[in-house]
Amino acid sequence: MTSTAPRTAPAPASPPGPSASAAPLCALAVFMAAVSVTGIVAGGLLEAGLPVPFGQWLFTVACAILPSVGLLIAVRRPDNAYGWLLLVTADCLGLGGLGVGVLLAYGDAHGPLAVAGALMASLFSGFYGLSWVFIPLIFPDGRLPSPRWRPVAWIAGVAILLHWLGILLSPDEVYASAFPYGNPLGLEGVAGLLAASAGGLGQLTVFLVSLSVLISLVLRQRRGTLVERRRLRWMILGVVAALGGSVTTMVFGPGGQAVSWVGVVTAVAALPAVITTVVLRHNLLDIRVAVRGSRLFLVFDLRPMVDELLTELGPGLEAADPVEQLGRLAEAVRAGLETRWAAVTLADGTRVVAGGEDGEPVLTVPAGLGHIACGPRIAGRLNAEDRRLLGSLAVPIGLAIQSAGLAARLVNAQEAERRRIERNIHDGAQQQLVALIAGLELARATGGGPGSLALLREQARQTLADLRELAAGIHPSVLSQGGLAEAVEERCSRLPVATTVTADPVLRSRRFPDEIEGALYFAVSEAIANALKHAGASRIEVRLAWSGGRLRATVSDDGRGFERGGPGRGGLGALADRMAALGGGLDVSSAPGEGTLVGAWVPYRAGAPG
Repeated sequence: MTSTAPRTAPAPASPPGPSASAAPLCALAVFMAAVSVTGIVAGGLLEAGLPVPFGQWLFTVACAILPSVGLLIAVRRPDNAYGWLLLVTADCLGLGGLGVGVLLAYGDAHGPLAVAGALMASLFSGFYGLSWVFIPLIFPDGRLPSPRWRPVAWIAGVAILLHWLGILLSPDEVYASAFPYGNPLGLEGVAGLLAASAGGLGQLTVFLVSLSVLISLVLRQRRGTLVERRRLRWMILGVVAALGGSVTTMVFGPGGQAVSWVGVVTAVAALPAVITTVVLRHNLLDIRVAVRGSRLFLVFDLRPMVDELLTELGPGLEAADPVEQLGRLAEAVRAGLETRWAAVTLADGTRVVAGGEDGEPVLTVPAGLGHIACGPRIAGRLNAEDRRLLGSLAVPIGLAIQSAGLAARLVNAQEAERRRIERNIHDGAQQQLVALIAGLELARATGGGPGSLALLREQARQTLADLRELAAGIHPSVLSQGGLAEAVEERCSRLPVATTVTADPVLRSRRFPDEIEGALYFAVSEAIANALKHAGASRIEVRLAWSGGRLRATVSDDGRGFERGGPGRGGLGALADRMAALGGGLDVSSAPGEGTLVGAWVPYRAGAPG
């Protein structure tokens, strides 16, 4: 069964912050982002001087997108490697920019500052390698698409390292644009040639691996789900733009100032821009932006909170039957966690499924007398936050499961009662009426005398009495006319054992809703029947009271009692369900040789005393 529930809209609230246990990681993320931004700004100032040209400011803003989105993801999803990858890449960019600025300002002296500048400037290779290969490869959940990519990832890592060493140790003339006053760490002769060759090989390998990653993104986009296709479409665009910007910069070099500047900006900002776009438009890693009133919120949880889900579902749940309630809750779980399917299973094995169930569940949580199971997420994997949400939803779903089980037991009890009435009519009144009709026919045929007519009259009276007793078992007329106290007294007046009925005076002067009076009357009747049939009681006491907002009926006997949890409770299970359906309960106290006390109660506060 699949139910449809509207997608929830989060209620206005402040976005949740990171937990205390994640504080060190948050501090680390802030530090890494600060290093990147500081390097970008300081490098720009050292390179351009004061006043800073507008183009330099624009370039600085473009570079700052990467550490900003990396910080956002790392703080809100510290268990996901993607945010940390973005921050490492951003640090390579920031420190590389700072290194270039230091070399432009102090590189001509070839002193310690020049060496530090050369070390930092060489980190640009790390920025390009990570941007071209790993940022698109592990997008969006921080994991490789499959184990087959592990060798490729290792090759890319080694190639990035070779490219870095090549820049760091190559002679001055090889990477002249990176070292305007010469490379203070550059090697000469064969060693320099080997370093340059290793750097070139590493750069070429990184570029080729990036092309294979781009092809894999296209293939993943074609066979992915709707959500995956939308996200990967943006990443493909970003990779193409980043590679194109880098190639443009290499081709035109410093000579084509305008074109080269556009290429550099595109190379550093394309991927961060598309990742930010996916965050804002397609809820990357469950992060979204919402406008509430006049305020702009970053809402770090696409999944609505439990109270938001239930508030949205509340009106529909109240109007739905128990099984439909389970269907709507299953749909809420599926939509809230963005899983392919979700199922609620009752204790008797009944399953209510939302979505297309395929494969084994990846997460199962107990819920009352049943459990909730979820399939895989549409995009990414279920994380600790998903498990927390599902665990919280287990409480209301467990109540719904109990409600569904209660409804099923009530239906079964009603069916059993119908069959009992049918059996009593068939075995009792019907047989007596058949015998009465046969007797009348015989009397008419034989001209029966006063004796036979008197016998027939007695049979008719007995049949009438049995019908009245049967009607009393369904709903006694005295209950409708005189109320609960009078109906219980009338029921106890015909018992074969000594019975005492005590009722609060207020119960004789006012009436209660029919369903409450009926439930308590039949609770008393069933408890009395059990005392007579099973307990062998010689004395029964009935007490009716109304206090503290509860209408209570208590039946105690001096019978043999029974072990709790064992046989001997008769139909009390069905009565307990009936009380629970009214918001009340049934309490049973018994022990062998000590009699039994049955207390049934329902809430009723309209003008309640006490």
